[in-house]
Amino acid sequence: MNLREVYNMKKLKSILAVALATVMICLAFVGCSGNKENKGDLATIQDKGKLVIGITEYEPVDYKDENGEWIGFDADFANAFAKSLGVKAEFKVIDWDNKFLELQTGAVDCVWNGMTITDEVKLNTSYTDAYAKNEQVVVINKDVAANYTTVESLKDLTFAVEAGSAAQSACEDNGLNFTPVQTQADTLLEVKSGSTNAAIIDSTMAKTMIGDDTAYANLGVAMTLTKEEYGVGFRKESDITEKANAFIAESKENGFLQELSNKYGVALVD
Repeated sequence: MNLREVYNMKKLKSILAVALATVMICLAFVGCSGNKENKGDLATIQDKGKLVIGITEYEPVDYKDENGEWIGFDADFANAFAKSLGVKAEFKVIDWDNKFLELQTGAVDCVWNGMTITDEVKLNTSYTDAYAKNEQVVVINKDVAANYTTVESLKDLTFAVEAGSAAQSACEDNGLNFTPVQTQADTLLEVKSGSTNAAIIDSTMAKTMIGDDTAYANLGVAMTLTKEEYGVGFRKESDITEKANAFIAESKENGFLQELSNKYGVALVD
C-alpha cells in the first residue's frame, strides 16, 4: 500500500468516524426528545423551576412598574398561576408575529398576553378557556373620529396594526389598508407621526394609552371593529392546559380575577 492509499484509508476512517458520531448524536437527541415529550410540559416546567411566558409590553396587560418588575392584568394572573405550580414566572418579550414558533421551539412555555382566541390560535396552540373580553377599536384623531362609524367609511384610510395580531386579521377580513408594525404601542407612534391615518388596537390598551392626560391626548376611539375573548396558549396537546383551566375557574370563583379586573380595568367574560 503506497502513501496515497494509506492517506485515503485514514481519511475514509476519519469520515466514517465523524458520520458515526453524528448518527449517535442524532439518536441521543431523538431519545432525549422522546423522553422529554413523554415527561410532559408540566413536569418539565416544575423540574426547571420556572414558567417562561411569552409577552409583548403594553399597559394594562403586561408592563413594567417603576422598579422594572412586570405587572398588569395578565402579568399578575400569570404570576399567581406559576406560584400555584410551585415555580417562578419568567417573562420574555417576543415578536408577536412569531408567537407560535416561540412555543413550538420551546423558547417559551406559553403565550399569555391579551391573546385573542382566533382560528389561528385554535390551530396552533392548546388554548385555555376564555377569561377576559376585549374589542378591536379604531383609533384616530379626535377631530375626525365622528366621521368614521362604519366599515365602509374606513376603506380610504391607512391603518397601523401589530403584526400577527387580531387587529391585522380584522383588517384582512374587512378589506382595509394596513401596515404591520412590531407592537401595539408602535401603532400609536405611526398615527402620531402621520405615517398612517389610524390604528387598530385592543380596547384594553386604548383605555389607558390614549385621550386626556396621556401622550396621545389628541387621539380617540372612532368605532369598535370586532369583539373578542382572551385566552392563554400552550403547546399543542400540552398537559398544562388542564391545570390552567382549573386555575382560571378557581380564580373566578374566589374573586381573584374580579380583583384584577377592578385594578386594571379589563372586562371579564360573562
